[in-house]
Amino acid sequence: MPYWYNVDSGQVETDDNRSQDANVMGPYDTEEAAAGALQHARENTERWDREDREWNEGGSQED
Repeated sequence: MPYWYNVDSGQVETDDNRSQDANVMGPYDTEEAAAGALQHARENTERWDREDREWNEGGSQED
């Protein structure tokens, strides 16, 4: 069963009770993964921002 995170209510939802608006993140395989959706998104954003800064400062360092 897929799980969704509702950013408006802060609640985990399933297909049975999922909000019909666009303010849900998912699907996730587990309820725990859905509950951590905002933290995971924050970590991804921070990592991508760091990678962008590194790229802009010196370009790709891969050989």
